[in-house]
Amino acid sequence: MEVQQFYYDNKIVKKFLFASILFGAIGMIVGLLLAVMFIFPNLTDGISWLSFGRLRPLHTNAVIFAFVGNAIFAGIYYSMQRLLKARMYSDVLSAIHFWGWQLIIIAAVITLPLGFTSSKEYAELEWPIDIAIAVIWVVFGINMIMTIVKRRERHIYVAIWFYLATFVTVAVLHIFNSLELPVHGLKSYSAYAGVQDALVQWWYGHNAVAFFLTTPFLGLMYYFLPKAANRPVYSYRLSIIHFWSLIFLYIWAGPHHLLYTALPEWAQNLGVVFSVMLLAPSWGGMINGLLTLRGAWDKVRVDPVLKFFVVAITGYGMATFEGPMLSLKNVNAIAHYTDWIIAHVHVGALAWNGFMTFGMVYWLIPRMTKTQLYSKALANFHFWIGTLGIALYAIPLYVAGFNQHLMWKDFNPDGTLKYGNFLETVTAIMPMYWMRAIGGTLYIIGLFALIYNVLATMKAGKPVEDELAEAADLERISPKRLRGEGWHSWLERKPVQFTILTTIAILIGGIVQILPTIFVKSNIPTITSVKPYTPLELEGRDLYIREGCVGCHSQMIRPFRSEVERYGEYSKSGEYVYDHPFLWGSKRTGPDLFRVGGKYSDNWHFNHMYDPQSTSPNSIMPGYKWLFDNKKMDYTHIEKKMRVMATLGVPYTEEDIANARESIKIQSEQIEKNLENDPDFVKSYEESKKNAQVKGEEFVPMSQREITALIAYMQRLGTDIRVKTNE
Repeated sequence: MEVQQFYYDNKIVKKFLFASILFGAIGMIVGLLLAVMFIFPNLTDGISWLSFGRLRPLHTNAVIFAFVGNAIFAGIYYSMQRLLKARMYSDVLSAIHFWGWQLIIIAAVITLPLGFTSSKEYAELEWPIDIAIAVIWVVFGINMIMTIVKRRERHIYVAIWFYLATFVTVAVLHIFNSLELPVHGLKSYSAYAGVQDALVQWWYGHNAVAFFLTTPFLGLMYYFLPKAANRPVYSYRLSIIHFWSLIFLYIWAGPHHLLYTALPEWAQNLGVVFSVMLLAPSWGGMINGLLTLRGAWDKVRVDPVLKFFVVAITGYGMATFEGPMLSLKNVNAIAHYTDWIIAHVHVGALAWNGFMTFGMVYWLIPRMTKTQLYSKALANFHFWIGTLGIALYAIPLYVAGFNQHLMWKDFNPDGTLKYGNFLETVTAIMPMYWMRAIGGTLYIIGLFALIYNVLATMKAGKPVEDELAEAADLERISPKRLRGEGWHSWLERKPVQFTILTTIAILIGGIVQILPTIFVKSNIPTITSVKPYTPLELEGRDLYIREGCVGCHSQMIRPFRSEVERYGEYSKSGEYVYDHPFLWGSKRTGPDLFRVGGKYSDNWHFNHMYDPQSTSPNSIMPGYKWLFDNKKMDYTHIEKKMRVMATLGVPYTEEDIANARESIKIQSEQIEKNLENDPDFVKSYEESKKNAQVKGEEFVPMSQREITALIAYMQRLGTDIRVKTNE
């Protein structure tokens, strides 16, 4: 049998590792800034692109797709070549993948702070970038699959099973969740509306966590943990059960993000059942990882790489125990919309994804530079300060979450809400936000210790070069199962069949859940009084999306006594049929807004948006002063927006579209008249006219400014139905 020599491509691994560390530092610093803004809400007062609502999606995208994403690709490119005994199929495709992915990240860094967003959790990037993501993801997939085809190792190892599942599932999730109709180059509307949009989004959102933040890292665990411990994987059979049960069950669990909402009950219950079942394969994977360290615990005590891996796998176990628990309706009723969810997410992100990445970096860099790690003591310092940072980040937010739940649902003996003012809850948990910021700071200090350690190691070592390897060419054997060969062993040497079965496994859950909601009309009963937004309200809704208001405010009143008492009548599925996209939210930093229409005067909204503390003392909401600037609201695309909406099923007529600007003029001028009822407004309005004259600027009437459109939208919310009362 001929032995062939070839070179592993280490340079592409180095590029992805460096990108991961760089963007990790940026994403975490932005996250720390956001944590500090909870304490000092006006820290970036008046700077639109540094506002909380615009920076939050930048933080999540930078950490998930830039830090974690680049780490995934580095680990996959390194491990796959060695597991298959083959260089990556194409250096050109590797380069296109790397640079294309970095350009996508840079596009996110530019567009999100400028307010170009679809508002969908973990999928905020607009349609041209969505297309670019799909193209680059396919390039990655082709490179991976063709490398498997030209492999010199007969059986594909367990890590590669998880890599294949990641590629297939993320492609399906991204494409279907990103179906949208463009309005212009950086604006689109989701193809789905209301309840349907919510279901598709959380089918994507939950499984983005599953198949971007979990399955590839499980693959990395199955490769790097045995390598670092110099031990075989504990159980091959358990890895088979772990893989197939996980990818089949995970895809069903998305609806547990929408319990007690307007989503049909049957879909909610399906999400609960499969979420609870997920505990078994998730913990099977954790157990398989930890038991791989049998006999190596003495090494764990002295090896920082293994320390990071152990805490990472433990964090995975904690997060995957908590997820099924949070899907139970009685527990979800406590946790949803509170800071408990933020703690839960960050245990997974900081411990599982972060520590797995750090351990992988500490293991890879010395090997690729052919030297020892510069400082084990510094790596141990990173481990301990990072672990302390995770604890100080998560524990206070768990406390805050329980505090929020207890205060939101507390009643006086006479049946009234004990804490009727939402801000009483905010004030009570401020010490927890201080502790969260301290924990995040410690975690970032650890990251900077890693950066220094890596740079010092590379300086002492040799430049990263392609690595010489040799292996025998793969001998062809019968495609049929050999005598005594197990079915899975046969499948492991049939990557095409393996990929097809994986695709079928992940498609079943999505088809069963989503298609009935889209095509069976009885799932979403219509309400005749629900009408489309007026042109001005539609523009105001787009401003609400642009400013990221959905990141702090929900628009979904659940059928709980406490919520109905606090916010008004619970939400009906038919009220959202014209919402492209849905804006139900996932966190209540501020109160729910679904019934806010008509609750306050136009003047109150005007003052609240300019200076929230003037109307709501102790509020941690920042001001939105740029909405008041002396510049005209841009209605250039209103007709196109309405036509796109009409294409999506919103009943705008040609007459409605033709009269859009006149409708805007009438409604906005009425709001300006309402504002003039406030003497303070009139006084400041006259002063602004004089200032414009002094500066030689054209004075823009308030009716033509952005704040007017936003007020119109806010006053519309929840007013389409009238609930009968006994009064």
